[in-house]
Amino acid sequence: MSIISKIKENPKLKKLALALLIPSNEHRPRLWVRLFLNPFKHKRGKGSIIRNRTRLDVFPFNEFNLGAGSVIEDFSTINNGVGNVVIGAKTIIGIGNVIIGPVTIGDHVMLAQNIVVSGLNHGYEMIDIPPSLQKVSCKQIFIGDNVWIGANSVITAGVTIGKHVVIGGGSVVTKSIPDYCVAVGNPAKVVKQYSFEEGIWKKV
Repeated sequence: MSIISKIKENPKLKKLALALLIPSNEHRPRLWVRLFLNPFKHKRGKGSIIRNRTRLDVFPFNEFNLGAGSVIEDFSTINNGVGNVVIGAKTIIGIGNVIIGPVTIGDHVMLAQNIVVSGLNHGYEMIDIPPSLQKVSCKQIFIGDNVWIGANSVITAGVTIGKHVVIGGGSVVTKSIPDYCVAVGNPAKVVKQYSFEEGIWKKV
């Protein structure tokens, strides 16, 4: 059993480890973690760019991988605190995006501006406890290769977006979208799908 596994299974050790990694009442790693741990734990591909005004709330106990030639633009937030964040090659994470793991994003993906991709949800069922203090639940999000997501969209926990999908601006994706589709709306629905037999995009 690895050291990380032992810490995760022991509540006292886990509490101590989190106190060493995260300042009280904050959700970002301490400076020493950002400077001395993360560069050795996380992987960045050749030619990848993370703009100076990006907020990287990434921790060494989960993965953060950025593929070759990919870009994370200013004012974005990347958080792997509750799950891995893996971003493929030649992918653009647009200005003001929020990505909270567990999330896997493929190659040649375009995320426009102010998009939220979150695999995290807070519990709300116990009415005597604020949702902020209830247990969180996490469901993996998968975004396939060659996807284009329009500005101000929201991708919710547990969703899979297939290969070469277009999500219209302002959409809220609550269910998985199959390959080669265009989906729009709140909740997002498929409005076009590519027909390989006819070689055209057809309305659904």
